[in-house]
Amino acid sequence: MRIVDMRSDTVTKPTPEMLEFMLHAEVGDDVYGEDPTVNALQLEAAELLGFEAGLFTPSGTMANQMAIAAHTSRGQEVICPQDAHIYEYELGMMATFSSVVPRFVPAPLGVPDPEMVRKAVRHSIHQSPTGLIALENTHNKAGGTVVNLETIKAIRAVADFEGLPFHLDGARAFNATTALGIHIREMAQYFDSVSICLSKGLGAPIGSVLLGKKDFLKIAHRYRKMMGGGMRQAGILAAGGLYALRHGPARLEHDHTRAKTLAAGFKNAGFDVNLETVQTNMVFITVPDAAKTVQEWTDKGVWCGQMDVDKVRLVTHFQQNDDDIGYVLERITTA
Repeated sequence: MRIVDMRSDTVTKPTPEMLEFMLHAEVGDDVYGEDPTVNALQLEAAELLGFEAGLFTPSGTMANQMAIAAHTSRGQEVICPQDAHIYEYELGMMATFSSVVPRFVPAPLGVPDPEMVRKAVRHSIHQSPTGLIALENTHNKAGGTVVNLETIKAIRAVADFEGLPFHLDGARAFNATTALGIHIREMAQYFDSVSICLSKGLGAPIGSVLLGKKDFLKIAHRYRKMMGGGMRQAGILAAGGLYALRHGPARLEHDHTRAKTLAAGFKNAGFDVNLETVQTNMVFITVPDAAKTVQEWTDKGVWCGQMDVDKVRLVTHFQQNDDDIGYVLERITTA
């Protein structure tokens, strides 16, 4: 049976061109800072986003949690949008590792109100003080929705006024800037640190990069080592990331277009789809029983993910084509 895997954009496999590039990567011991391909990836990512430096990590979760640890002190709060990935899908790591707790602000369609962010800042001796403001773009649990530049600028102004660092969980930041029609540096400039994922929409097999100032990354580097993130001849992996960074962003518009086609097809067939949330490469469908629906669709060759008790997620990526979208709609909407 034909299978179309739409569980996530993390399921892609390296292309022959990427594998060839990885095969010829020059390597060294990255724990000693001697892997030239890792160093090249870190430098290229930093230059692309407009930062002083970058640090290669095995995962986006590690990159985010390194940033939280480096920015905060024990007992502080991290202001973040409701349903943020750093809380929902990073296993309480901010509390476990950094001894900080989240303070959520409402975020309709993943976009927090800057005024609510301002009101969430705490200075009282009777409360946990605010140590960091974090944002997620695109916002995963809201459906891959995009936070616009006006909101980002306004939250940056709050951070500046309050003297707080501002971190971006940019796992799909390139999807966000593609949707906004801007260069990624135009968005990254408002943050003190940014994590970007190489293994989601960009198509690398593994890895993320944490970006920021050199002094900040020196602290984060220590936390990477503490978390077990020191890698040796990691240039083979970094080469996949370099290839993804150079070739992945240009393909994202196709993913977004196919997601909109998919969403419209489900909507026209009577499924409960909020088209307002379909801004990048994700389609969320509301169903009575998500677990049951996921199993039924999987049996039909359409692999998808459960995001809530009543939410099914389908994610487009570059190893799908227009025919795959048609096949999914045929298998699900006409059966």
